[in-house]
Amino acid sequence: MTIEVGQVAPDFTLLDQNSNPVTLSELKGKKALVYFYPRASTPGCTVQAQGLRDSKAELDALNVIVLGISPDTPKKLTNFTNKQELNFTLLADEDHAVCEKYHVWQLKKFMGRENMGVVRTSFLVDEQGNIEHIFNKFKTKDHHEVVLDYLKSK
Repeated sequence: MTIEVGQVAPDFTLLDQNSNPVTLSELKGKKALVYFYPRASTPGCTVQAQGLRDSKAELDALNVIVLGISPDTPKKLTNFTNKQELNFTLLADEDHAVCEKYHVWQLKKFMGRENMGVVRTSFLVDEQGNIEHIFNKFKTKDHHEVVLDYLKSK
């Protein structure tokens, strides 16, 4: 089973980088870019987060909230946010339950080794809480451009 465009986005409540709970369904009325990434402070994840940070004004103008989700602890997310001066919400999915709900927790192969981990994927949730678009083909350095191009084409 997978997540498909048009279906209701699976709801969740996770702690943010300040250990405050954030619930997806409470954000109705705005679009939410829910992006899943493997681990804070790694090179690819840092480049991806920096692109979104630098695009915040454009995303705000398009009524889009950014929620980054990884299996990191809130403390690690605080450090990542501070070090990179991130201006959006990061959420801790330590038991990867939300990753599993969104089917992004999968078997990955890297350098001949296999392990379970987050497959980098982003979901655009519309103002009513439905999946509007799924971004799964992008480079970390271009992620923000792919998202903005899609939003501006609507």
